[in-house]
Amino acid sequence: MGAYFGVVSKREILEDVFFGTDYHSHLGTKSGGIAVYDRELGLQRKIHNLGNAPFRAKFEHVFGDMKGTSAIGVISDFDPEPLIIRSRLGLYAVCTVGVINNSAALAEKFLNDNGGHFGLTTGLMVNSAELVASLINQKETFADGIKFAQDSIEGTASILVLKSDGNIIAARDKFGRLPMAIGKDKDGFCVAFEDFSYRKLGFSDYKALGAGEIVELSPDKMTVLLPAGDKMRVCSFLWTYYGYPTASYEGKNVEIMRCENGVLLAEADINAKKHLGIDYIAGVPDSGTPHAIGYANKSGIPFARPYIKYTPSWSRSFMPDVQRNRNEIAKMKQVPVRELIEGKTLLFVDDSIVRGTQLKETVEFLYANGAKAVHMRSACPPIMFGCKYLNFSRATSDMELITRRVIKELEGDEGFNHLDEYSDGNTGRGKNLRKTICEKFGFASLEFQTLDNLIKAIGIDKSKLCTYCWNGVE
Repeated sequence: MGAYFGVVSKREILEDVFFGTDYHSHLGTKSGGIAVYDRELGLQRKIHNLGNAPFRAKFEHVFGDMKGTSAIGVISDFDPEPLIIRSRLGLYAVCTVGVINNSAALAEKFLNDNGGHFGLTTGLMVNSAELVASLINQKETFADGIKFAQDSIEGTASILVLKSDGNIIAARDKFGRLPMAIGKDKDGFCVAFEDFSYRKLGFSDYKALGAGEIVELSPDKMTVLLPAGDKMRVCSFLWTYYGYPTASYEGKNVEIMRCENGVLLAEADINAKKHLGIDYIAGVPDSGTPHAIGYANKSGIPFARPYIKYTPSWSRSFMPDVQRNRNEIAKMKQVPVRELIEGKTLLFVDDSIVRGTQLKETVEFLYANGAKAVHMRSACPPIMFGCKYLNFSRATSDMELITRRVIKELEGDEGFNHLDEYSDGNTGRGKNLRKTICEKFGFASLEFQTLDNLIKAIGIDKSKLCTYCWNGVE
């Protein structure tokens, strides 16, 4: 995914940007960077690889190396950013969060039309920030250039630009799939992906940018360069999984949504009498936990933590690049509480089921520690499409999804013409999908949240939500 944080102020702000960016560490694991503007030193920049240490460890020495009154920070799952660009628009630093699916075509067109060049990453790809800058620089103003870039990109791009005068231009992506919030204190403004990050630093809410809105921030004011568009498609999965519990998007808090989502899951099971005989409700940590708390509160079945994740040394199981290493780390982190497992019938709630590899190993681990039965609930509907807007599932092909693989096994390619039926647990195809996944993973039962109930838990009109990964609707 990736995330950003920026401040423009009348005072030194490096500490704010350090902590503000670090508060977004749950959204990226590959690289982090800070660009700072100082009236005497101009633009400065540092980038570090985050593959073997968190942001704060890599940047804790930055205070002796940089200073300034304006800065942008970024954490990324992809390219090293921010970059400092010299162009017809002047000297500036730029970072972008999202995904550019037509990167190769845009780069080729730029090379043919302008005769320029790109530096390539280790994987022989063009850095996303450099590509976005090449598009921005084709226009006469930053606002026109950013709009041109966002109109040209197939995918999503939220953009921060730190100008050589210290002002920051903040541009939310064209359809508002990612959040962008503006905060204010007595000395200036900030911009953030997660709004809680700036509240912890003493900023108060000022404005949530609309879809495609572009603003320029100075210490004294916020100027709208391009008003918001009419169409919004904010990512629903932000509430289900990606967002930090204390964050809010479009005025809807993540933790509250997850608990309500669990309540709705429980109501469905209670109506179908599928909750009977369960000893404990548990969440697959960490993002499944609030969904499970909501389920437990509604059902009256005790909430428990039958195993605990050991995180002091390995905080995130997907930090290694190799999948088998991620799986091994995930397994080693699971420390059982045998008294809550042995002889017990457990119902776990997970935020989602994507590939299912780690979930299968978790269930095997529970049975190995004496569980009588393990029931599973997914807090979102069956994922039928790999995300092409944010790449949240990290799936390079739809066939990496457990649902697609099972459908292929059950019915061949013909099954892909009936995805709506497979998503619906009340149809024959839907029941067969769930039964087959249960057999593969050892679940005593499996149910998914319905799309209608997910939208109800979020509490935003469905026309403003992106639900592509579940129903293929763009």
